[in-house]
Amino acid sequence: MSEAITFSRYGGPDVLTLTEVDTPEPGSGQVRIRVRAVGVNLIDLKIRSGTMADVRPVEFPVLPGWDVAGVVDEVGADATALVGDEVFGVASVGGYSEYALLEQPVAKPREVSFETAAGLVTVGETAYRGLHHLGAKAGDTLLIHGAGGSVGTIAVQLAAARGITVVGTVGAQEIERVSELGATAVRYGEGWVERVRTAAPQGVDYVLDCSGAGVLADSVTLVGDAARVITIADTAAAQHGVRFTGDDPTDRFWQALPQLAELIAAGRLEIPIAGTYPLADAARAHADIEARRARGKVILLP
Repeated sequence: MSEAITFSRYGGPDVLTLTEVDTPEPGSGQVRIRVRAVGVNLIDLKIRSGTMADVRPVEFPVLPGWDVAGVVDEVGADATALVGDEVFGVASVGGYSEYALLEQPVAKPREVSFETAAGLVTVGETAYRGLHHLGAKAGDTLLIHGAGGSVGTIAVQLAAARGITVVGTVGAQEIERVSELGATAVRYGEGWVERVRTAAPQGVDYVLDCSGAGVLADSVTLVGDAARVITIADTAAAQHGVRFTGDDPTDRFWQALPQLAELIAAGRLEIPIAGTYPLADAARAHADIEARRARGKVILLP
């Protein structure tokens, strides 16, 4: 037996409970890791609260979370890692636990902490995927909505490193930090279109919406073509002719994780960590995210 966080009904953070569960055994192609760090994502909160019950129903009890990093302690037949390897990736079963199973373990570079590796998984893949689908290239101008968030900050860095001119809409408190990452940061909210036009007098070629803040109609007008706008956050995308990426589980670029980890190891990519919490304090971690007290990735430490 081992410890994990589970919930048996929808509700607020208080439904998260530290529980004893059966320690999972790896099957063919799987490895089991002793989890050292777990990344908390917004979708974890949405599933827990029940706001996604219609589109992503669950069977109780639920063991939440996917983004894990740790040390391999047991392997199944044909596994792609060895006992003792430090790895990270997507847990086959919920990751808020002492042990988790991985089907596609990614080697963690020695220079990358377990906390950073766990924090990279979903947000790194999402940022990479959004930029891939847009197809922006060196010399283009890209507007990123929500550039101060976990996905946005990675997208800013990846785009700037490719020679793309980046403008990012952010909260006033994020302007300096996002500017340091390589973007021209402008304040979001009423009047953002005029501020973006001032910041990018040459025009905007593409838009990546990481905010879901109702900015798609004006974004399409700004670039003149809905095909040049993509959102990871606004489910009203189809009303504006905009592509929403995130619903299709086959539309993932997990193969980008080794590349992203190497960028971190080389000091060319930063994953902002807002804070770490003991696994038993998962409810407090969720509450801090909901209250917007956490800026950056929140990590649980089993």
